[in-house]
Amino acid sequence: MDLSDTFTRDELQQLRDHDIVIWADRVIFEAQPPVSEDALRDIRQRIRGTLPDALLSLWRLTAGGRLDYDLRLTMHGNQEAISWTELFYHDSDGYRDLPGWIEHEQALAEEACEAGGRDWDGKIGALPIGGFEYCDRIYVVTDQHALDYGHALAWKMGLPPAWRHAMHEDGLATIAPTLREAFQCLGLEKDPVSDDSADTGLEFLEYLDCRRQDHGLPDALADKIVDFYRQAVLDWRGALEAGTLSNNPLLATLALSHAIQQDDAALLTQLLDGGITADIPLRGDMSPLSLAVINNAWSAFQALLDRDPPLPERLLDDVNGPVPRALVARVLTHPDQASVQAALRCVLHGVPDSAHCITEQLSVQQRATLPEQKQTLLASLRTSLEKVRQGKLAHYLGEDGLRLQIKRLGAFRH
Repeated sequence: MDLSDTFTRDELQQLRDHDIVIWADRVIFEAQPPVSEDALRDIRQRIRGTLPDALLSLWRLTAGGRLDYDLRLTMHGNQEAISWTELFYHDSDGYRDLPGWIEHEQALAEEACEAGGRDWDGKIGALPIGGFEYCDRIYVVTDQHALDYGHALAWKMGLPPAWRHAMHEDGLATIAPTLREAFQCLGLEKDPVSDDSADTGLEFLEYLDCRRQDHGLPDALADKIVDFYRQAVLDWRGALEAGTLSNNPLLATLALSHAIQQDDAALLTQLLDGGITADIPLRGDMSPLSLAVINNAWSAFQALLDRDPPLPERLLDDVNGPVPRALVARVLTHPDQASVQAALRCVLHGVPDSAHCITEQLSVQQRATLPEQKQTLLASLRTSLEKVRQGKLAHYLGEDGLRLQIKRLGAFRH
């Protein structure tokens, strides 16, 4: 986009004075000064190959800052949210320190070469340019002999096995062939101005409010940059009206997630009739059915079941509320669905009839472990309740909620 069609040169300079810049149609705030020759010299001595033109173009505008957009990529078959909120730079404290991340990559490269019995030239072929703390990192490939030279890559740290539906091993995926195209992949899944459930965008809007109130950013210019920023909203509704939603997997995922979270069976049916498949991961490896269970979206859940999709193993382990017994019975007609955890979760959420429906389907081995698992859960809840009473723990259930779950679990007979 030609910014001269949207902002005057004076407006761009005013934004720059407030540490706001636009590159590849995306807004960077807390923007640092352009890259220095000393910094470039330092980086070039540490990389194998050359810095791609797109990266140099960004750095000549700003050599660091913050982003506030959404990004999703497929990793190991999962739908993973990538946190790309930071652009690393020299002379930064903490997680944004570019030389520190380069040294980290050099240490990893040296270890890899030693493990493989190879000599190491002291250089790295992919430069870490941003990410979020230690969990997510963005790289640009600098090795000109690599087939993916210039590509922007995302790395994400895997989580422990206890995190259900999460990716349990580190993941690496290509964002785009160039950094400029990678910026174009940044979007807003919800409009932070009109959607109260939006999380992304709030930090940028708070930053703008601070610049307005305390630093003299003109209201008209602030409103203008907000309007520009919101052009990145991913409009699945428009695609639905245009009949193109099924051609865009990301928009289809957002639409399906919205229909389930709102328990809108009519919209869900419209999406499925329009060619959107009900067998795709929506968050991590979470299927539409799992998302419906977690959100207590029982109308959507039934609409999904009516399409006879393959059921994830132990789907009822995701029970997060009072699931109707009739739906539990319907799920249990499929193999590998009854579990002790599912039964106990039904008890905690006040549907003992659903819990009994599950326990009737437990194997002999599973049934034998039920008393012990119940007592372990009771002990954990009682410990949490005592800590809440002592002011040592802030629990999402609160004292009354913990006491209620303890009562329900203690009263359950199996």
